[in-house]
Amino acid sequence: MKWLESNLVVIFWAVIFGEVIGYIVGALKQVTYDPTSIGITMAVVAVIAVNGIMLLGRSDVKSSEGK
Repeated sequence: MKWLESNLVVIFWAVIFGEVIGYIVGALKQVTYDPTSIGITMAVVAVIAVNGIMLLGRSDVKSSEGK
């Protein structure tokens, strides 16, 4: 359950930060702002990054415990 809760928090904050950054960059570059695609993209990237870092850290701990 802890894994699910942590991923939901990551998705929430990734969407919030993605929307803010996307709005600012869209205004600076004068392009159309599409909140749906930005939110989904940021959520997917954040979940992959956080879970990848967690998996890499877990394998490092296991290898150091065996020595």
